[in-house]
Amino acid sequence: MRYIFTLVLAIIGLISNAQSQEKAKAILDQLSAKTKAYTSIEATFSFSLENMQEDINEVYDGHIILKGNKYKVNLMDVDTYFDGGILYTHMIDADEVNITIPDLDDEETLNPATIFTIYEEGYTFNYVAEGTANGKACHEIDLYPVNRDKPFSRIKLLVLKDDLQLYSIRQVGKDGNNYTVIVKNMTTNKPFDDKTFVFDKAANPNVDVIDMR
Repeated sequence: MRYIFTLVLAIIGLISNAQSQEKAKAILDQLSAKTKAYTSIEATFSFSLENMQEDINEVYDGHIILKGNKYKVNLMDVDTYFDGGILYTHMIDADEVNITIPDLDDEETLNPATIFTIYEEGYTFNYVAEGTANGKACHEIDLYPVNRDKPFSRIKLLVLKDDLQLYSIRQVGKDGNNYTVIVKNMTTNKPFDDKTFVFDKAANPNVDVIDMR
């Protein structure tokens, strides 16, 4: 009798988990479809680093422009440009820019160009609950990397319930470092020239250019 009861509970758990995954996927698919339909995204955001063991809680404001797989990010006095192939990292205080070819498979940090579609490959997902963030109703969804060797254990997404836009993304690191991005304001479909995503050497003649390609 105990075996039958345990089996029934297991079956109920599997059904519940499958329904949770289906609900999460439906929401994420809508988020992805909306994002891919935009010709560009411009947003202000907050970026926080938290490590409770080390008593670290740092918050910074940032600005991002996305166009396809290109992006420009301003964060912590660094301008980062990516034109789809080349990465320019301009350290403003140091008057220095490093030019590199990035490893697009590097998982140490979130790739801004894929932040809205990150779930599409290499993750399982689970619908956690409905909740609120800053007074806004949200869907809470957890992503778990299939590859257990990733430097993080999960990624938590909050998706606004009313318009299915991304509110925040939180990466939970295995080393105790947790990174959170909260989208503050977002505008879409603004025209941006491709030059926006390339460091302008002519406009910055005093900057030391270090080409590491």
